[in-house]
Amino acid sequence: MVPKSLPLMPEAEAQKLIHELQVHQVELEMQNEELSRARAELEAARRHYFDLYHLAPVGYCILSREGLVLEANYTAVNMLDLALSTLIKKPITRFIFEEDQDIYYLHLKQLYQMNRSATCELRMVKKDGTPFWVQLTSAPPDAVPGVGSEPACRVVVSDITERRRIQEENAKLQAQLHPTKKAPRKATGKL
Repeated sequence: MVPKSLPLMPEAEAQKLIHELQVHQVELEMQNEELSRARAELEAARRHYFDLYHLAPVGYCILSREGLVLEANYTAVNMLDLALSTLIKKPITRFIFEEDQDIYYLHLKQLYQMNRSATCELRMVKKDGTPFWVQLTSAPPDAVPGVGSEPACRVVVSDITERRRIQEENAKLQAQLHPTKKAPRKATGKL
């Protein structure tokens, strides 16, 4: 609300006030430009992070202490052939091949009890039930910015299905090339 009558001010004081307002205006414009520049840099960094995180050649998940998926990149989602919303807040064990659950729990035990990175190989299951081999590399629980105050594990999921297939083929070839000697017959006591 503007007063109806402004008190008269000496011209020198008015000039000083106008000058101070102009200086403040310039400072505000400079701050605005700096904020705009910072916003542009932040947006560029966000795009860069998006590319590194979501388009990485490996799956990346953040798991709660209870094993719930708190966050996952597009690669992890594509490995499982799921929608991101289907994976988030679900237990990771839901996507681990039933016969390999013990391997996963041993992995967790090592991770939590020794508080150091752990790696294991196990099978996961796609949406259609197809199993595939992965290597899980997990970092010890730590506070992860943006996903809550509770410590969480960062897990890298690498599809190693092709490597395992080649290893199995290699083992078969080795068995064919170097067949094991037949076990000697048990002595029956008869000649």
